[in-house]
Amino acid sequence: MNVTISDAIRYIGVDDTTIDLFESQYDVPEGVSYNSYLILDDKVALMDTVDMRGVEEWEKNLMDTLAGRKVDYLIVSHLEPDHAGSIARLVELFPEVTLVGNAKTFSMMPQFFEGAVDACEKLVVKEGDELSLGSHTLSFYMAPMVHWPEVMVSYESSEKVLFSADGFGKFGALSLTEDDDWACEARRYYFNIVGKYGNPVQALLKKAATLDIATICPLHGPILKENLGYYIGLYDTWSKYEPENTGVLIAYASIHGNTAKAAEKLGEMLRAKGVEKVVVSDLAREDMAEVIEDAFRYDRMVLCGASYDGGVFPCMQDFLHHLQSKAYQKRTVGMLENGSWAPCAAKAMREIVDTLKDVTVVEPVVTIRSTMKDADLEAMEALAEVIAKA
Repeated sequence: MNVTISDAIRYIGVDDTTIDLFESQYDVPEGVSYNSYLILDDKVALMDTVDMRGVEEWEKNLMDTLAGRKVDYLIVSHLEPDHAGSIARLVELFPEVTLVGNAKTFSMMPQFFEGAVDACEKLVVKEGDELSLGSHTLSFYMAPMVHWPEVMVSYESSEKVLFSADGFGKFGALSLTEDDDWACEARRYYFNIVGKYGNPVQALLKKAATLDIATICPLHGPILKENLGYYIGLYDTWSKYEPENTGVLIAYASIHGNTAKAAEKLGEMLRAKGVEKVVVSDLAREDMAEVIEDAFRYDRMVLCGASYDGGVFPCMQDFLHHLQSKAYQKRTVGMLENGSWAPCAAKAMREIVDTLKDVTVVEPVVTIRSTMKDADLEAMEALAEVIAKA
């Protein structure tokens, strides 16, 4: 895999194309990359390691690129195992390496590497500290809760490179996604992994705005060199919880297909009323992370849920709890419920939605009983009208 940054800054990361679930929950059909970088100067700095799943290939890349030199510094941007997993192996290879991190980094490190790194030299850095490698100089900026408390980013001033940790990352192995649209899997990655932490991301973006950045090197996904304003602009929108696009997500939870038919019909009504983008998603079958992505992407949402055990069908409850945990906000929401003898889905959905910030629930709340009938269409049209104009 040939990834070019510069003569002095080299990519030595690896692709993982056999992983099925990232963090044991996110479907990654095109895998994921674990990015690691070397800066070759009077001193050699290694920017993070990789997951142990890729340690053999990474070690070969490391040793081939070093060509007999040693690693002087390991910069630990983030301790999550997909990035820090190979630290113990690096210390075996280079016992005299100096580990560079912040105070929180070193307070957490023994939780992952009991005894393995005790003898290493450690350089504790704080906001704005610099480390000279020769002609390259790194400065460090703290990024707590993007998305762990010890996260920091590094800026190399001579080549204007921001090493952004998990910021600006995306799903997908580099070898399989070279020509893919960046935003799609970067959006799914952001909202499902970082999305809860919009305020910390905003704080980091303000720091980044003071730097002259020509290249962004994230810990997942491609190196970004052109049109950086596009990527930064999306992160600004996402982290402010503002809709990226005008449109409606209809998310439905259907047991026997009747609620699904109502959801599809509601989608037809919205399109007929001029809503250009309507996405209808089956919560029982579609990738939950994709639906979460769409919920944040669009400015409106309609929840269509079947009543179940005195509440709502579990996949809808799960979806709403995901939105709750990711700080879903600043949206307009409509509701349609289905029930055969005691419709209760709307009440159960409303109990969760009411905990969300700046979410407006519109009337009417539509109730159908068992199957959608002609008599239900008037109320559905009324809901579609309100959503179309919201």
